[in-house]
Amino acid sequence: MKLLGHDKPIFGVVHLAPLPGAPGYGGAIAPILARARRDAETYLEGGLQGILVENYGDQPFYRSAVGPETVAALTAAARAVRALGDFPLGVNVLRNDARAALAAAAAAEAQFIRVNVLAGTMLTDQGLIEGPAADLLRQRAAWGVGVKVWADLLVKHAVPLAPLDPAEVARDLTERAGADALIVTGSRTGAPADPARLAALRRAAPGPWLVGSGITPSTFATYAHAADGFIVATALERDGRSGAEVELERVRALARARAEFLAAPEDHPASAAPRAGARDAKR
Repeated sequence: MKLLGHDKPIFGVVHLAPLPGAPGYGGAIAPILARARRDAETYLEGGLQGILVENYGDQPFYRSAVGPETVAALTAAARAVRALGDFPLGVNVLRNDARAALAAAAAAEAQFIRVNVLAGTMLTDQGLIEGPAADLLRQRAAWGVGVKVWADLLVKHAVPLAPLDPAEVARDLTERAGADALIVTGSRTGAPADPARLAALRRAAPGPWLVGSGITPSTFATYAHAADGFIVATALERDGRSGAEVELERVRALARARAEFLAAPEDHPASAAPRAGARDAKR
């Protein structure tokens, strides 16, 4: 299925440097905005279909609500990226400030937000995080904005408080929490997701499904049969290091992998993930 008008789109993540209020903030906002714009330009020049802007440099993250200084700076960065043209744009406010992400997305004319924990409760290095689905969707309705909500399934860097069936979680996220798309990742930033698990999860929730970690030119086809889209950052940054500047040749290599798959998807049977329903989803 198409996602925001594209087949198998790839969304490059703009990892913002520490924003005002964060421990690592350097004291000037202009270089942060310039770097955000430069990384976004590289993604677009290299052939990606969309951009996701997030406050990656603000570690350690607040569990939920961030300060107004973060919202203001992130919105400025998202607006700077939006000025580059008309393409799918998203916002993520780490660790889980969905309302701030929605506000920034509305102001930046973005199409979607990413929410790490939309429903349920997860144990993270920020403590217990509870999903804000009820408040978030009511806020979206009250503001009258059409921003889509993309939700992580059992998000990375986190564990549930008790064993959960991922298939049931997927159904709850879409049917009860109102997620517009679901994201599957590995256990940590850059860690590969399980392609067989993704393929099986489609039987529980048809999607759209995105893979949010572990995507490289060599692994793209492994996920492309089961995934509707991809969120990539680390593999496209210098030396594969999270937070480094985006490198054009890395972006072009991933864009070529996508183009080759779309041109002849049946040429990749050996690397294709098992079809949905091949086996039950499991953790």
